[in-house]
Amino acid sequence: MEEPLIPVTDLAAALEADTVTLLDVRWRQGGPPGRPEYLEGHISGARFVDLDADLAGHAGAGGRHPLPAPEDFGAAMRRAGVRADRDVVVYDDWQGWGAARAWWVLRWAGHPRVRVLDGGLAAWRAAGHPLSRTEPAAGDGDFVPAPGAVPLLDADAAAELARRGVLLDARAAERYRGETEPIDRVAGHIPGAVSAPTTENTGADGRFLPAAALADRFAALGAGSGAEVGVYCGSGVSGAHEVLALAAAGIPAALYVGSWSEWSSDPDRPVATGPQPG
Repeated sequence: MEEPLIPVTDLAAALEADTVTLLDVRWRQGGPPGRPEYLEGHISGARFVDLDADLAGHAGAGGRHPLPAPEDFGAAMRRAGVRADRDVVVYDDWQGWGAARAWWVLRWAGHPRVRVLDGGLAAWRAAGHPLSRTEPAAGDGDFVPAPGAVPLLDADAAAELARRGVLLDARAAERYRGETEPIDRVAGHIPGAVSAPTTENTGADGRFLPAAALADRFAALGAGSGAEVGVYCGSGVSGAHEVLALAAAGIPAALYVGSWSEWSSDPDRPVATGPQPG
């Protein structure tokens, strides 16, 4: 499995050699749009990608962030300069969630070489690198999506995986337990799912834990070597971050993109509460 993360030093060298396409994916759950912050300062050469507009379809029965239509996604990536034969690096400035979603959707669409800047914009600035306010012109990419390059779960497949394999719930533990639900219709979790908050994949500096530490974490949750693993979250954003953490640990995993926002919208689907899978 290709290394999914890139450290600041390697990104700086790649930009100097002009060997990567750089995407800025500013996004915060419940927060303002990321473009104004991008315009205030970004890594030189990065083009802005809007998570809600470019990395997801319209909210509805399929959840808050369903998969984008391939033709729309392809057009957005070509405007961003993405080419099939050129490495892509993505970053954000909030927990790595937006960048992870871009990484996952590009991989789902068949791009073979995508990495996430470990630690995001904060790590870049901490290393003393400058930011730019110059927005590059629209790109001339040639990327054409070929969906299906990574495993994907729908609601029925997620329910089945929770019974026969390991389905990780990447949301905050209190949402998993059903103690609070600030966004979706019903509180709780998919029966059989295991609580695995995304926030425990990174350290205080926002960088991912070392691969061995991540592997130990997931093994303790039942997602060790050889396990069939799936992930869901609220709407397929933080869950992509968990899939990224698993990939960094060498563990392949499928994402349930509709996640809890889709699952909980159907009153006929069962809901478990409490600290145990149920």
